[in-house]
Amino acid sequence: MFSRRDIVLGTAALLATPSVARAADQETYELPKQFRTYIVRAKPEFRPGEIIILTRQHFLYFILPDEKAIRYGVAVGSEGRNLSGSAVVRRKAEWPSWTPTANMIRREPQVYRKFAGGMPGGPENPLGARALYLYRGGRDTRYRIHGTPQPWTIGRSVSSGCIRLHNDAIIDLYNRAPVGTRVTVY
Repeated sequence: MFSRRDIVLGTAALLATPSVARAADQETYELPKQFRTYIVRAKPEFRPGEIIILTRQHFLYFILPDEKAIRYGVAVGSEGRNLSGSAVVRRKAEWPSWTPTANMIRREPQVYRKFAGGMPGGPENPLGARALYLYRGGRDTRYRIHGTPQPWTIGRSVSSGCIRLHNDAIIDLYNRAPVGTRVTVY
């Protein structure tokens, strides 16, 4: 699992990282203080290594030993578009490619049709720097925990249902959460 040294060093590096991101329009954006990454207390019933997402509060928690957690600010899906319940991370990708779902194209063709063939990974890609792919019962849910080139969306309900983190935060979470990590969305 994780040694205390891994947690201390990883947390120190994460907290030392400035929470200023380069937005796609080349302006700097600073995350509001409440959505920056913090170490917080966790409920004793949560197990180290699992991910807990509270969509109404816009927080994702990666549970650490000793009733602690890393709390990340997130953007979530618009009303009625969020995954709920449990899932498992079955795949991970660095600078993932992205293809909108058929529902996304049907719902907003003017926005998504031009990407129907997919978009390669990179700084402008909607999945950002990393992605964790969520599965339930061995099947892809089509929901992801991923980065974003739009850090100003953190703390809002704006997406088609995926969980978005600041790119610095998703890189940290990606390094902590192995394939097989249990995810519970409330």
